[in-house]
Amino acid sequence: MMKKAENIIVGISIGDLNGIGSEVVLKTFEDSRMLELCTPVIFANVKIMSFVKKSFESASTLHGIDRLDQIVLGKINILNLWKEGIDLNPGTNDEKVGEYAIKSFVAATKALKEGLIDVLVTAPINKYNIQSETFKFPGHTDYLNQELEGNALMLMVQDNLRVGLLTDHIPLSEVASHLTEELIKQKIETVKQSLIQDFSINKPKIAVLGLNPHCGDGGVIGTEDDLIIKPALKKIFDKGTLVFGPFAADGFFGSNQYEKYDAVIATYHDQGLIPFKTLSFGKGVNYTAGLNKIRTSPDHGTAYDIAGKGIADYNSFKEAIYLAIDIFHSRNQYKEISQKPLKTKEKQL
Repeated sequence: MMKKAENIIVGISIGDLNGIGSEVVLKTFEDSRMLELCTPVIFANVKIMSFVKKSFESASTLHGIDRLDQIVLGKINILNLWKEGIDLNPGTNDEKVGEYAIKSFVAATKALKEGLIDVLVTAPINKYNIQSETFKFPGHTDYLNQELEGNALMLMVQDNLRVGLLTDHIPLSEVASHLTEELIKQKIETVKQSLIQDFSINKPKIAVLGLNPHCGDGGVIGTEDDLIIKPALKKIFDKGTLVFGPFAADGFFGSNQYEKYDAVIATYHDQGLIPFKTLSFGKGVNYTAGLNKIRTSPDHGTAYDIAGKGIADYNSFKEAIYLAIDIFHSRNQYKEISQKPLKTKEKQL
């Protein structure tokens, strides 16, 4: 396989085959212009994908391969990870289908680690049917955090709106006990570095939301904002990072305050994701920032209620492809800029 410098290999894990993932993947690449931007490699089985293709009368041409060195640029490549057939029942929760979702994801992650694909885009999984003796992770991000270098952080992205989280998949009752100066420092540093190298923003401005209503109202409605968040942000700001807050979360998005910042960090899951999904209009992308490799995914789940009906909206998945490609280019540019000063010094010596 002769690879052009500009042709990015996008690995795609197929997700739950009883959900809408396989449909939105194929719909994304029905537009031939997508194949000029990148070459997709879907980790699945060509027979299964052909079956899905027929179910909504897709005109896409699929190219089956058995090894990653057989990738054909400009084609929709399907890597045959298994040969056996699978009984699909769109819209149903099936542990067997969950096993194949993880088989696809684990193989795609391995290819990403080995540099056989450039970026990874994951179709939605069902977090309940993927659990097994060999896979005991709440979802994609936790596994990637184990397998790749760095500290994973979920960053929701739609154009210039970027929302990260101090805490993510933990019960609301445990959020306050997780907030520490060290955690705040680590998450802000991860977001800052991502904004610089992944989004080409030289001096990013970051806003942090408060935990309690009205940031605690001076301790009347909780003390965490005054005792933990404010002092931590002051220390980080004093060391040169443009971080601001904490801001009362209730009016922050409605008043368009978020537009003044390059990223917003919420203290817990729903505080950040409810406004994000309201504002992103189905085009949001989940990006795993903080790792040495690039992974994105659409901001929706398996959508069992519409699976197999051919009516799924593929815009979020398409945006996930676009973002992965953009970040790939930004990182390469960042590496070049970072290395040039070293080369200059060597010449002077």
